[in-house]
Amino acid sequence: MFTLMVVVFVLGYAAIALEHPLKIDKAASALLIGVITWVLYVFGGVDILSTGVSRAWNEYVAINPHADSHQGMLDFITHHEVLHHLSEISAILFFLLGAMTIVEIVDQHQGFKLITDKIKTTNKVKLLWILSVLTFFMSAALDNLTTTIVMVALIRKLIDAKEDRWFFASMVVLAANAGGAWSPIGDVTTIMLWIGGQVTTLKIITGVFLPSLFTMIVPLTIVSFWMKGNVKRPAKANANEKEFTTAKERAFILTLGISSLLFVPVFKTVTHLPPYMGMLFGLGVMWMVTEIMHKNKEHEDRRRLTVIGILKKVDVPTVLFFLGILSAVSSLQSAGHLDILAKYMDENIHNIYVINLIIGILSSVVDNVPLVAGAMGMYSIESAGAVGYLSNFVQDGLFWEFLAYCAGTGGSILIIGSAAGVAAMGMEKIDFIWYLKKISLLALAGYLAGAGVYYLEAVLLH
Repeated sequence: MFTLMVVVFVLGYAAIALEHPLKIDKAASALLIGVITWVLYVFGGVDILSTGVSRAWNEYVAINPHADSHQGMLDFITHHEVLHHLSEISAILFFLLGAMTIVEIVDQHQGFKLITDKIKTTNKVKLLWILSVLTFFMSAALDNLTTTIVMVALIRKLIDAKEDRWFFASMVVLAANAGGAWSPIGDVTTIMLWIGGQVTTLKIITGVFLPSLFTMIVPLTIVSFWMKGNVKRPAKANANEKEFTTAKERAFILTLGISSLLFVPVFKTVTHLPPYMGMLFGLGVMWMVTEIMHKNKEHEDRRRLTVIGILKKVDVPTVLFFLGILSAVSSLQSAGHLDILAKYMDENIHNIYVINLIIGILSSVVDNVPLVAGAMGMYSIESAGAVGYLSNFVQDGLFWEFLAYCAGTGGSILIIGSAAGVAAMGMEKIDFIWYLKKISLLALAGYLAGAGVYYLEAVLLH
C-alpha cells in the first residue's frame, strides 16, 4: 500500500497534467487522488506505521505510548491525522475563498477600472515589465497567492486574447513567487520559517532580496528579446461599458478592498491568529459595507453588487482542486514518504546548496509546505557558536535563507507547483502542458540565476 500510494499520486498528477487531452477537469482528478491515497493509507496503515518511517506517528506514539496497537494506529490515521491536515488545508482554502471574493467584489464594482485606466501602454514588453515589477513588490507586502488573484483580475481588464492572458498571468506567477520569497509574510513557507525562528525579518529581506529580484529579471529579459507587438484591450474596455457604480463608489471599494488585503498580515502579527481569519474579517467588513451602500438601489443593480450575488461568480472548482491536491500530499507526508526523501538527501548529498536546490525543484511537483516542514523537522536550529557544517543551521544560517528562496521560487517551474500557480491556473484555465512548453524553462532559468546570485553572496559575505 505504501508504494501504491505513490503510484496513485503519480497517475493522478498525470491526469491533471493531461486535463485538456483527457477532457477531465483537473479538480475531479485532484479530488480522487486526495481521497484514494488516504483510503490506501488506512487499509495499509498498520503495515506502514509498523515500519517506523512515519515521523508523525513516531512523535504521536512517543507522547501516547498506549496508542501503539492495531486500533491505535487506525485511530491515529482516521482521527488525529485526517483532522490535523484538514485544519491546515481548511486554513488555506478559507484564505483563498476570502481573497477571491474580495477581489471579485472590487471587480464587480469596477474598482480595477481606476488602475487599468492609468495603464495606457499596449506594448507587450512594457506592459509585462510594469505588471511583473508591480507584482514583485505587492507580493512582498501581501503574499504571493493574494497578489496573483488581484493581478489576474487586472490582466482580464487589460488583455483580450486568451493566449496572451495565459502568458502574462504565468509571468505574474513567477514574479509573485519571487516577491514572496524575500519577505517574511510573502509566502507560506517564509511565514513558517519566520514563526519557527529559523529566520528573522531583516536578515531574510537583505539575504534573499537580490536573488529573488534576479529570479524575476532573468525571465523578463529573455522574453524581452523575442516578444513583439501590442496587446488588444477587451472590447468592453474600448466600448462604452455600462457603469453600475459612481466614481466615488469605485474609488471607495478599491481602497477598502486593498486595505482589507493589506490588513491581513497586520491582523496576524497583532493577534497571532491564522491569516485566514484576518481575510474573513476583511470580507465581513466589505460585505456589511456593500449591503449598506446599495440598500436603496434597484433590485437588478443590488443583486449584481452585493456579496450574495458576487459569491456565485467565485471559482469554486479552483478551491476544490486545492482541497484534492493538498489532501493527497498530506497523506504522503503523514505516511512518511516525504521524510524518507528528506533523509535520503541529507545522508547521500550532505551539501546545503544542492539539498535546497533539489527541494526547490521538488516543490514544483509536491507542495512546498510539507517539504519545508520536513526540513524544519529534520534539522534543529543550532546555537550561535556552532562550527563547520552545523554553522549553516544557526538562526539566519545559510541553509534556512536558501531554503526560503528555493522553496518559494522553485514552485514556479510547474503551474501546479505553487499556490499562486494553482490560483492562476484555476482563474484563467491555463493548460498544464502549455505552461510546461512556454514557461517552465523561463522559470528554471530564473530559479538557477537567483540561486547563483545567492551562492555568490554567500561566498563573498561569509
